[in-house]
Amino acid sequence: MYRVILVDDERLILQGLTRVLPWEKLGCAVAGTAHDGLSGLALIRSERPDIVLTDIRMPNMDGLTMLAAIHSEFPRIQTSVLTAYRDFDYAREAIRLGVCRYLLKPSKMDELEEAFRVMTERLTQMGDRAPLAAGPEEPSPCPPGSLTEDETVAAAGNHLVQAALAYMRAHCTEPHLALTDVADHVYVSQWHLSKLLNRETGQGFFDILGAMRIEEAKKMLADPLLRIHQVAEAAGYADVSHFSKHFKKVTGQTPGEYRARL
Repeated sequence: MYRVILVDDERLILQGLTRVLPWEKLGCAVAGTAHDGLSGLALIRSERPDIVLTDIRMPNMDGLTMLAAIHSEFPRIQTSVLTAYRDFDYAREAIRLGVCRYLLKPSKMDELEEAFRVMTERLTQMGDRAPLAAGPEEPSPCPPGSLTEDETVAAAGNHLVQAALAYMRAHCTEPHLALTDVADHVYVSQWHLSKLLNRETGQGFFDILGAMRIEEAKKMLADPLLRIHQVAEAAGYADVSHFSKHFKKVTGQTPGEYRARL
């Protein structure tokens, strides 16, 4: 029996799915339910299910990034979406991230059953029940016509990195921004995000953060009313000495020399 996690913030829908679907006939069993994305991810990490059926429009949750986190960390998990959100571009991106079926509420019973049949068939054709946390370095066979595991992992990883970089740009001048803050924002471990950043950008977290802070400092140095120490503080540096050394390392100039050439 394939193990299933159901995630939806509407409790009646969870109860209905749990009671109404012919789980035994589908070769599945419900291993757990969650009422929001964050607890759903925690449940997925603890239970390591084979299949996840989830909504993606839940409070305080970026559904696409949640899906990317699942497929990046657990590429063998099969996922389908059950949502009231009718947006073609959103659905297309979800499918690019490895979603098997994008179902709209209210969904018919035969649509739900078909989604589970497809997901269980994919799992059967993979031919193994290895730990689902296995990474992209251990690809498994993929049914014809579907995304390969490597393609899914690559798309999910790219989505997570873009989300992480966007968050870093928005918060790079905060002096205490840490890798854990960004990892929490994209729903993966800091170790996993560090690996993704290196793979996608060729740089580590602190190199990326430092470059972003220098770019912000350059903009501020264009304002002659701002003193160097004020720029350093506003760009997220603890002291002007550290700022000046890092600025020269990145640009080849001191902040004062850079400003003089503007």
